[in-house]
Amino acid sequence: MSDGAYLTVTEPATATFEIRGSEFLGHVVPVDTVDEAEAFVERVRGEYDDATHNVPAYRVPAGAASERTPGSGPMIREYSSDDGEPSGSAGKPALNVLQQRDIRNVVAVVTRYYGGTNLGVGGLARAYSRAVKEGIDEAGVVEERPHRRLLVETAYDDSGTVRGVIESSGVSFDADYDGRVRFDLRVPVAETEELVERLNSATSGRVEIDR
Repeated sequence: MSDGAYLTVTEPATATFEIRGSEFLGHVVPVDTVDEAEAFVERVRGEYDDATHNVPAYRVPAGAASERTPGSGPMIREYSSDDGEPSGSAGKPALNVLQQRDIRNVVAVVTRYYGGTNLGVGGLARAYSRAVKEGIDEAGVVEERPHRRLLVETAYDDSGTVRGVIESSGVSFDADYDGRVRFDLRVPVAETEELVERLNSATSGRVEIDR
């Protein structure tokens, strides 16, 4: 992998299975920031507040994309919690799966409904690992490149030109036509400077770019 490429999950997914009466749900989603990861953990805890445990694990870049130096690679924040399970039986095995598969920009939460039979530390570790593995398999894995967000604002007169440049670059974007025209772009870090130069050149510098 080059240009800072990394592996992450393709889309949100949940894998479900049962072991000796206990039901396990392995939720995984792609995220770009610690805040997004924490928000997903809280969302699962709220949605499954009747569960016995909701065990989180994530590997996410620390700090905002704009604060990181292109090409240097981000610092990865790793976090896990046993959420009331015996120490080392849940969160660490879940995080280990993400580490072993070298997947990042991902958060996993394993929901457990206790079925009345104790699984032991070894059994729990296998179950939590399995939940994350099967969640990843369900979601799929993709090679991704680091992206950053650009907010581009222009007058209506230049909006067609700006949109044409953006569309020709192949990046994903949303457009808001209200007063002035605003484009919200998700741009690969390695392509950011070239796109900014093209936008400025096409509009003779009339475009406003917030990055």
